Amino acid sequence: YRDMGVVLAFGMTAKDLMLSAFAKAEDPNSGGKQMPSHFGQKKNRIVTGSSPVTTQVPHAVGVALAGRLDKKDIATFVTFGEGSSNQGDFHEGANFAAVHKLPVIFMCENNKYAISVPYEKQVACENISDRAVGYGMPGVTVDGNDPLEVYKAVKEARERAGRGEGPTLIETISYRLTPHSSDDDDRSYREREEVAEAKKNDPLNKFAQYLREAGLLDDQSEKQMSDEITTIVNEATDYAEHAPYADPEDALRHVYAE
Repeated sequence: YRDMGVVLAFGMTAKDLMLSAFAKAEDPNSGGKQMPSHFGQKKNRIVTGSSPVTTQVPHAVGVALAGRLDKKDIATFVTFGEGSSNQGDFHEGANFAAVHKLPVIFMCENNKYAISVPYEKQVACENISDRAVGYGMPGVTVDGNDPLEVYKAVKEARERAGRGEGPTLIETISYRLTPHSSDDDDRSYREREEVAEAKKNDPLNKFAQYLREAGLLDDQSEKQMSDEITTIVNEATDYAEHAPYADPEDALRHVYAE
């Protein structure tokens, strides 16, 4: 769910995401079988994620290795939370990628809470990126609420990968403004004042202000953009709501041999 913006940038559409949210037959990710935000779309080179925490990391490393064996000029980009970085899958994936200098961009999306556990109770080091030195790869921490900083870090990591210099660990510092899920009451582990303060750093508002100061955005263009997006989302929602569900027997497709 942290990567809705990523998959939209890679080519998925609002309609794709709504079909997934409504678990409809046309859902390009899984035909409505998986939970929402389990993205996977072959035409946009998005490898499906699986539910167990952090398993996407060794998957990404494996894809990078396969690309090298096939002599393809690719890099894999994989994201995970700071809580995930404490899992064995992260260690094994990062270590293997570094030893073999595989073209992998590891991005830790640090939102300060692994569900209900604050950062200082998860990790002893100051930054997740500090771990990179143990694997022999560069590590960098950037403001995850600044799209230009994030773009610069990912661009440099991609260039390194393309030169055959191996993986990079990027930590993006952000904050989870809402509960982890509908079952999570975040009032039990953080103060409302903390959340209110974090909202002042909302990247949508910060970047909009930057664009205004740069003369690239004004009230009229912002309203036009907002209206266009509202239309796209409403049409996607309406389409997905009325789209058919999969047939019951489709539950067995792609599970056993046809």
